[in-house]
Amino acid sequence: MMSELPLDDEHAPIYSMGQVADMLNVQQAYLRRLDEHDVVTPSRSEGGRRRYSRRDIMTVQRVTRMAGEGMTLIAIRRILELEREVDRLREELAAAHARLEQRESGS
Repeated sequence: MMSELPLDDEHAPIYSMGQVADMLNVQQAYLRRLDEHDVVTPSRSEGGRRRYSRRDIMTVQRVTRMAGEGMTLIAIRRILELEREVDRLREELAAAHARLEQRESGS
């Protein structure tokens, strides 16, 4: 069986800041600002350079759209935080439902 390549993993940090800036047609300074404001925090290489995953790139695209609609980076960061919290709570709820179903079917 073939092992997965980093390209197959949307979380693999394989793109440089320059590549992402070129892909999305944004300035590198904009990407640095997103990182400094904890909106999109890419991984770091051993040399300390920012490395972006496909997931990070999709988030930058989304953030750029929201900023284009007039939202501040603070508001965007809060929206992303709340979405992550909702996702976490959904997972907890699904796990609780599964435990409840197990108890009901086991008794």
